[in-house]
Amino acid sequence: MSAATTTGPRAGTTTAAGRMAALARAELTLLGRTKATLAAAVFVPLALPFSLRSTVGQMDLKGTGLSVGSVVLPSSVGFSLLFAVYSSLVSVYAARREELVLKRLRTGEPRDAEILAGAALPSVAIGLVQCLALTVACAALLDVGAPQAPHLAVLGLLLGLAMWPPLAAVTASLSRSVEGAQVAAMPLMLLSLLGSGTFVPLQVMPDALASACELLPLTPVITLVRGGWAGGLSAHDAVGAVGTAVAWIVFAVFAVRRWFRWEPRR
Repeated sequence: MSAATTTGPRAGTTTAAGRMAALARAELTLLGRTKATLAAAVFVPLALPFSLRSTVGQMDLKGTGLSVGSVVLPSSVGFSLLFAVYSSLVSVYAARREELVLKRLRTGEPRDAEILAGAALPSVAIGLVQCLALTVACAALLDVGAPQAPHLAVLGLLLGLAMWPPLAAVTASLSRSVEGAQVAAMPLMLLSLLGSGTFVPLQVMPDALASACELLPLTPVITLVRGGWAGGLSAHDAVGAVGTAVAWIVFAVFAVRRWFRWEPRR
């Protein structure tokens, strides 16, 4: 074996995928040491669907085409995206910025997008596993059955996983500390929980309010997942939901490139 092979950099870290994987492994280790963030990311999304079930059971869903299962299942996906991905990543980005980790990483080989993506991978993986586990559990326990249009459900989940990491980066850039980042994340989380069809389906809202809530970032994800399972989502509504989600992704990526802060505010 040549000296260049034994002393040079590992081949896996000389590519973008290798660098992101290395960053993800380091971030996963740090996430495991942050017990509060890890607990909120793992256990809160798993507990909320069970508490939501009794609330939905008291709703008048007649004429909406919805059942308890078709409300709770998409909502569980939304909970995972909000808590396991968005909320945890807001803390991660703010903490790494304040610790000057992001600043040091920028002096090395990784590009800006690789740094942010590598830091996001553990949270995205946790969110994905949670979404899959919760959908299987809800389908079995709430008698939802198989999805009527699985491609819509998969598309909604993928759009959600692509949307919330850059939104978390934008939110983290608005604060001066980790604690402030969590406060900055609360308005969007509350709006998403109350207005995106998680706790209250859009079908039971007044038309004007439902139309406004359709513009929230989590709404198209819930709409596509719910339409994928329950069926009945028209092509027009599906295209509109995809367009709204893509618009939020484009806006979030632009905002990160334009305003994301890599160093602490002094």
